[in-house]
Amino acid sequence: MSTATVTLEIPEQLYQRLVNTAQATQRPLAEILLRSLQVGSPPAWDDVPDEFQAELAALDKLDDNTLWEIARGQKTVAEMKRYDLLLAKNQNGSLTAAEKWELLDLRKKADLYMLSKAQAAVLLRWRGHKLPSKI
Repeated sequence: MSTATVTLEIPEQLYQRLVNTAQATQRPLAEILLRSLQVGSPPAWDDVPDEFQAELAALDKLDDNTLWEIARGQKTVAEMKRYDLLLAKNQNGSLTAAEKWELLDLRKKADLYMLSKAQAAVLLRWRGHKLPSKI
């Protein structure tokens, strides 16, 4: 296969994401750039709420094994029971002020958890991994 050399200016943010991916996967930057051209750039995280963007951006720097751990992660039974209890109390109007704050905090953590799982799975797929139908 013949090759050609191309000089291209790209936004610094995209360049840094590609460098982060190369470092996390221990692959040459040229290989990551070629993959980007073949399948598109790494999946975006900038369309999620601002409060979650930094955490999702940090996933770019993680190695594949860590991303698999995140993608396959599950909440504990105790966490789910507490969240369900607070939701039920919220529905019947019996939450205390402290429980309202706890529920808000748990909801934010649950949102970040699900966004992180989804982003980890998308990054793994972008990096060339085949994902099971159910993670």
